[in-house]
Amino acid sequence: MRLPPSVLAPLLAVTCLASACRDEQAGPRAREPRIPAPTQLRSLDAAPADLTFRSGATFGGGAVVYLGSKVSPERAAPGTQVRLSHYFQAVRPPPRGFSFFVHVVDPASGGMVTNADHEVQGGAAPLESWPVGKVIEDVHTVAMPSVPGRVVLGFWRGNSRLTVDDAKAHDGTQRMLGPELGGAAPSLPEYSVPRVSQPPTLDGVLDDAAWKQASPVVLRRSFDGSAARLRTEARLVHDGTSLYVAFDVEDPDVWGTLRKRDDPIYEEEVVEVFLDANADGRTYNELQVSPHNVIFDAYFPARRQGMDTSWDSGMKSAVKVRGTLDDPSDRDEGWTVEMQIPFDRLAEVPNIPPKPGDRWRFNLYRLEHHDRRTVEGQSFSPLFVGDFHALPRFGWLVFE
Repeated sequence: MRLPPSVLAPLLAVTCLASACRDEQAGPRAREPRIPAPTQLRSLDAAPADLTFRSGATFGGGAVVYLGSKVSPERAAPGTQVRLSHYFQAVRPPPRGFSFFVHVVDPASGGMVTNADHEVQGGAAPLESWPVGKVIEDVHTVAMPSVPGRVVLGFWRGNSRLTVDDAKAHDGTQRMLGPELGGAAPSLPEYSVPRVSQPPTLDGVLDDAAWKQASPVVLRRSFDGSAARLRTEARLVHDGTSLYVAFDVEDPDVWGTLRKRDDPIYEEEVVEVFLDANADGRTYNELQVSPHNVIFDAYFPARRQGMDTSWDSGMKSAVKVRGTLDDPSDRDEGWTVEMQIPFDRLAEVPNIPPKPGDRWRFNLYRLEHHDRRTVEGQSFSPLFVGDFHALPRFGWLVFE
C-alpha cells in the first residue's frame, strides 16, 4: 500500500531502495492456505457474537465502523497459520477508490512484521460497494509471529489513508488498531565464541587450527526452524581485535550476477552476519558475502531504519568455490567463506577486546535460490517471520 507523503520518502529510502533483506519478506514466505474468493459480495446482518477483539471505532467521519475481528485460534505456535476475520459496517455510502490493507507490526517500534495487504473478499467487495447497514466480513490468514504483534488495518488511496476518526484508535499513521497476536516462541540459542591466539588465514579454506577450536553449528530454515534442504555449517572465533566467521555451504549450483561492493547481493545467493554488539535491539550492523566474494555492509540506527551503506566495516573476506561459478550445466559441491570483521568498526561495541562473558545479539543467515527460483532462508536462530531484521529473535553470542 502507499503511504502518506510525510512518511513515504524516508521509508522508500530504507525499505524500497535497498532494505538489505528482500523487503519485509526475507527468507521463505509462509505457505498460506487459500480461502476461495467469493464470486459476489457477501454481507451479514450482524457480526458474530464471539469476536476476540471489539472496536467500534470509525473511518471517514463516521462513514464506516470497524466492529472488530476474530483470531482463530487465538493461541498458536510461531509460524502457524491463523485465521483473521474482520467485520465492518457502512453507516452511510462509503468513499470511493480506497483499497484495503492489513499489517502485523511490532507494537514497540511500529515496524512491519507481516504485510498482509489484500482486497476485501478477494476483490468481490470493494469499499464503495458496501451496502449501508449491512456487515461486511473479510477473512484471510497470517503466520503467528514469534514475538508480540499487533494487527493494524485500514484503507488507502494514492498517497493517503482513509482517516481514523478517534486518535486513540490508530497508531498515529491512520492504521486502525486491531487484535494482538503472539505465539510462545522457542528460547533463543547461544553460541560460545572462543578466543584464539592465532587467527585463521583468509584463503577460503577452512583447515586452520583456529576453526578446530570452534563449535560447528548447522543453520535451520529461518521461517520455521525445520531442517534445510541444503546444509550450511558455520563457526566463529575471535582474537581480541576481530571476529572471524566461517561458512561451509552445500550448493549444487554456485552463481551470482552482481559484482560491485554494496550491490544488492541479498537478492541472490549470499551468507550474512547481523551483529547487535550492545544488545539494545536497535543499533546493528549487517555484513554479507556472495560466492563472487562481493561484500555488502551496512549500519542501522534502528530496526530497518536509516540504512547506511556508506559505513565501511573494514571486513576482509575470502571465498573458495568447489565447482564452477555461474555454470548451471554441471553440478557443484558448494562454497566456503571466511570473514574477518574488526571490532573497532562495529556499532556500539561495549568492550574491545570483548571481556569473557560479554553477550552480543547476533544471527547468521544464508539465502539459497533452489533452481535459481525458489528462495529458502536459513538462520542460526529461527525467526518464525519472513524478516531477517527480526531483532527480538536474534540469538546470543557469548565471548569466552
